[in-house]
Amino acid sequence: MTIAVTGATGQLGRIVIEKLKQKVAASEIVALVRNPGKAQGLGVNARQADYSRPETLETALQGIATLLLISSSEVGQRIAQHGNVIEAAKKAGVGHIVYTSILHADSSPLSLGIEHRQTEALLRASGLAFTLLRNGWYTENYTGSIPAALAGGAFIGSAGEGRIASATREDYAEAAAVVLTGPGHVGKTYELAGDQAWTLAELAREVSRQAGREIPYRNLSEADYRAALEQAGLPSGLAALLAESDVGASQGGLFDDGRQLSALIGRPSTPLSVSVARALESLN
Repeated sequence: MTIAVTGATGQLGRIVIEKLKQKVAASEIVALVRNPGKAQGLGVNARQADYSRPETLETALQGIATLLLISSSEVGQRIAQHGNVIEAAKKAGVGHIVYTSILHADSSPLSLGIEHRQTEALLRASGLAFTLLRNGWYTENYTGSIPAALAGGAFIGSAGEGRIASATREDYAEAAAVVLTGPGHVGKTYELAGDQAWTLAELAREVSRQAGREIPYRNLSEADYRAALEQAGLPSGLAALLAESDVGASQGGLFDDGRQLSALIGRPSTPLSVSVARALESLN
């Protein structure tokens, strides 16, 4: 069985490769990347594969039994890019596609859910065997804001009292490795989220506790949060997406209490306190 991972040099892909190497021989793993030269440190075979260049994909997917399609980071271009990969997988005879979707893609209030729903529809229409990993938010999406919160004296956002059942990239990568290497997952949809759900106010309190000083949470309107992100230097499109996603969180879009993630990986998901501690340690 040969397993390929798209976006293998990305933040999630790199961890998936490491988790796979703990389960199967490195010779059975193929890293699919735009620039194979950047994959040298992964310790597995690398092939050029560009979501936007279909001519690279069919060649890259030859001999692949199972494919992890990590969703493209290029919001707005995902449908065409994912469609290219799915079509190439059909032509190359890939047996099983595992796709990283979004939590509750079929009902998500987040605009990010649109392209994921459309990709899921492409998979259903493809005739290929597939599994959906509907990943919730990465805890790192929020702990990455800790330095700015410490510098500015507050966390800001638009999530209100919305509960966020996040997990770390490592947690999600481990779940992907389990599905890619084990039986019984074809045709299944997994709603993957952390065991512990929290609000941004609770995140701020945890950071305050560990940092030893008060860092409050300030809830802003979507427009004000977007403006603050733009003022901090984020591109307007990204700022709008992040602000809209926070509002989606306030509507329950990032909450799930089914614990399918911890069931898959056979351990509890990483607690928020541990992620906060790691983020603070990285600043020293």
